Amino acid sequence: MQKGNTHKIGIGTVQFGLNYGISNKKGKTNKIEIEQILNTAKSKGIEYIDTASAYGNAEEMLGQFDLSQFKVVSKFMPPQGQKISNQINQSLEKLNQNPIYGYLAHRPLDILENPEQWSQLQELKANGVVKKIGYSLNEPEEIYQLLGKGYYPDLIQVPYNYFDRRFEEIIIELKHKGCEIHTRSTFLQGLFFMKPGELSSFFDEVKPHLRSLQKINLLSKSLLNFTLNKGFIDKVIIGVENNKQLIENLDNTTEIEELEKLDFRFSKKILMPMYWPK
Repeated sequence: MQKGNTHKIGIGTVQFGLNYGISNKKGKTNKIEIEQILNTAKSKGIEYIDTASAYGNAEEMLGQFDLSQFKVVSKFMPPQGQKISNQINQSLEKLNQNPIYGYLAHRPLDILENPEQWSQLQELKANGVVKKIGYSLNEPEEIYQLLGKGYYPDLIQVPYNYFDRRFEEIIIELKHKGCEIHTRSTFLQGLFFMKPGELSSFFDEVKPHLRSLQKINLLSKSLLNFTLNKGFIDKVIIGVENNKQLIENLDNTTEIEELEKLDFRFSKKILMPMYWPK
C-alpha cells in the first residue's frame, strides 16, 4: 500500500462477537487477542472501530478496554416501536463510551416505513450523543430511496472490493457533498483466499477469477491497496481474527502487485454473502 495509507484503516469487530466469515476456522476472537489487536491499532495510529448491536457480544467485549483513543461507530436494528435512544443507551453502556462518533441504521429501509426514526437520529446528533448519523448499506438501491426522501447521511458504510464496485458512482457523488465514506468487505469475508476446489458449485461463476488472483504474491495487500488508494473512500474497515493478521495487513514495507482492471460484473448472489449457502 502507499506509504501513509495506514490511517485509512479501521477495525471491524464482528469476529469479536460472532463466528463470522467463510474462511474463519477458529470462531470468535478471544479477549487476549482483542487486547493485542487494540494495542496494535493504537500503536499504528488507527482511529476507527466499527461495531454493532447485532454483532453478538462484540460491544461488551470492546467495553472491557480503554477505547478513548478511538472513534467508535456502532449500528442499530429496527427498534420495533421503541425509540432508537433505547438501543443507543444500551450500546453506550456496553461500550463504556459516551458519546460515540457514528451511529448507523443496520436496516436503513426501515426508516422509509418509520420516518420518525430519522428525526430521532437527528435528535441524538443535536444532543451530542453521536457526532455523525447514517446507514450501513447492502445495495445501491437503498441509498437512492433514502436520498429520494431527503434523508441525507453524514456517514455511510458500503461493501466495496476488487469484485464489487456497485456503489462507486453514488459514493463518489456523496463524498463530493461532504458525506464520510466507509467501506467494508475488502476481502469478501475471506472468499478471495478460499481454494476454488473446496467451494461448492454455487461459486462456479467466480472460481476462474479466484484461481487467477491467487497466483499473485501478497494477495491480501494487493486487495487492501486496491481499496485504500481510492480517493473517494475515507476509511476501509477490515475484520481481523487475530493480531498477526492485523500486523500483516499493516506491513507496507514490501512491493505490492497492482491488480489488473476488471471489467467483469459478478452476480449479486456472489457479491452478497447473505445469499451464500450456509
